[in-house]
Amino acid sequence: MKSFKLSRAKVLLTVCGLLTAAPLPAAAQGTDALPSPAHDCQAYSGIPAGFGPASKKAANRAGLIAIPGGRFLMGSDEGYPEEKPVHAVEVQAFQIDQHEVTNAQFAQFVAATGYLTQAERVPQFPPHVQVPEQYRLPGSAVFTPPAAQHDHDPHEGHSQHASTPPSSYNWWVWVPGANWRHPGGPDTTLNGRHNHPVVHIAYEDARAYAHWLGRDLATEEQWEFAARGGLEAASYPWGNTPELRGRLMANTWQGNFPAKNLVRDGYEGTAPVGCFPANNYGLWDAVGNVWEWTRSEWRPNHESLTSKSLIEAATDAKGNPATGVIKGGSFLCAANFCVRYRPASRQPQETTVSTQHVGFRTVLNTTEAP
Repeated sequence: MKSFKLSRAKVLLTVCGLLTAAPLPAAAQGTDALPSPAHDCQAYSGIPAGFGPASKKAANRAGLIAIPGGRFLMGSDEGYPEEKPVHAVEVQAFQIDQHEVTNAQFAQFVAATGYLTQAERVPQFPPHVQVPEQYRLPGSAVFTPPAAQHDHDPHEGHSQHASTPPSSYNWWVWVPGANWRHPGGPDTTLNGRHNHPVVHIAYEDARAYAHWLGRDLATEEQWEFAARGGLEAASYPWGNTPELRGRLMANTWQGNFPAKNLVRDGYEGTAPVGCFPANNYGLWDAVGNVWEWTRSEWRPNHESLTSKSLIEAATDAKGNPATGVIKGGSFLCAANFCVRYRPASRQPQETTVSTQHVGFRTVLNTTEAP
């Protein structure tokens, strides 16, 4: 690690999925029906009935839906390199949050425990890391559209996967005072956003919340199985087309990223949970809205013949962060850039990094996780 600044920049660029779009499969099993959102997302409080801490004897089950488990084909041979190879995986039955953890839910956790997220604490760095002064203040990474307009041709070099975006891709800014309470920076609030997914959450923050409920984070295998909703080899949770008969099915970026967001889906940033149709398992926002943490340690591709490691500690004995897998894409993923609002998509994220477009949901394992 040459410096914290370089490492941080690399991670923040990577987490947005700054790779040119790859061609996707031409066909998959889906449905021609137009599903509707299952509830009034705007009126939803953000807190499911019965929500609260785990008891001494049992986990809290509020807001969970049952996933039956089974065998499925994980990954994609048609997307980005890290999604390969497609391989069969067996997943045991488990339960998962129907929607991403909301600001209202996280606020109850904080009120009950006094927990401070990583973005709210003074950062700690290994002794050998040299850090600019602004990074020594509590804060997090906020999306700031560049002033200059950049034209990203979705057809130019679509088979190329650039590992290092051009230096002009500077839309991530470290903002002191940005955290889950102030998602856009210290001058912003959660007013009217109680039912939006909580963001600026580092790995240990997500696990602390999950443990308060007697739960955990999903493994990458569990997450992808649930997000697919039983559609084998489909590109999206609803089938194989980005839209379903002209209808937008997830909160993503419409237009030329990062210069112009057409906001055809009605949301410039995060949306209240459940504003888009659920998948066949009843999961809301299986893709889009915010990226979601998993417990799985990052590997550059699927190594199907070896066991996959889970993250046990956010940092090692020397303070160096682990790298985990996040899934699902976010409101910043666009058709011309970061086509990662798909179940097979995956990205690395340093466990100590939080951003404006990463949240999480929890699981309850009724049997040992795969």
